[in-house]
Amino acid sequence: MKKTKTNRKMPGKYVYFAFTVIPVVLYTFFYVVSVINGIKYSFTDWDGMSQEYNFVGIKNYRMLLENPNFWNSMKTTVLYSIMLVVGVISVSLMLSISLNSLKRFKTFVKSIFFVPAMIGGVTIALIWDQLFYRVVPLIGQALGIEWLSQSLLMTGKTALPAVVFVQIWQAVAMPTVIFIAGLQQIPDEQYESAKMDGATAFQRFRFITMPYLLPTVTVNLVLVIKQGFTSFDFPYALTGGGPVRSTEVIGILIYNDAFKNLRFSVANAEACILFVLVAIFSLTQIKLTSRGGVNQ
Repeated sequence: MKKTKTNRKMPGKYVYFAFTVIPVVLYTFFYVVSVINGIKYSFTDWDGMSQEYNFVGIKNYRMLLENPNFWNSMKTTVLYSIMLVVGVISVSLMLSISLNSLKRFKTFVKSIFFVPAMIGGVTIALIWDQLFYRVVPLIGQALGIEWLSQSLLMTGKTALPAVVFVQIWQAVAMPTVIFIAGLQQIPDEQYESAKMDGATAFQRFRFITMPYLLPTVTVNLVLVIKQGFTSFDFPYALTGGGPVRSTEVIGILIYNDAFKNLRFSVANAEACILFVLVAIFSLTQIKLTSRGGVNQ
């Protein structure tokens, strides 16, 4: 019997459009509208509770620029982000190179390093809080290290690095996976040719590995910079911003102004400034890291 060929029509453009309606509506309502309202309320005296408010112009922004606590939080946030970026990128890069070179149990070892990314930030912070208060002092006393003989979260000099360390421990998983994906895209012929030419391991890393990894470096930098500037759960759960505001990042300051001091207009102004800073840092590093890649 002669088989009849059935013609299946491809879905029309209206069908594709229908699938995008719900995501676009949700994105518009929960993000775009929220951002616009936040910018609007930053120019008012809204307390977050009453339905009435007055427009005050740039009063909130001018008040923030004269507030030493705001500048302290900004300085702490920038320092926090720098330490987080350096720690996460360097550790995840070393881990990815080591894991990518494994011959056996590669999947098992990768899954172990990815476990922290599956645990909530507050849960990890509570676990490390007990380690800092109960385990770390015992280690310091056993080794005779004075500054390690008490909780690192109790002093202003060690609290911020301790909080950053905890977030690095949790945050390296995803950048490591991204770096491994980038490493697997590098042709083996490049390394073989370099070895035949007598290139050292460092030279192969500098002139082959890094140029190929620049796109993944850019992705990871954007992710980590965003994590650093918007960090809240780790500093809040571990120290609450103390001691003596030494770990009060901008996220904690926004939370305190909004929900404790009922100054939602001021909190929105702080959030707008944070948004601008994250955009500037992200665009700057994208511009810098876009040069020198293998496709440039």
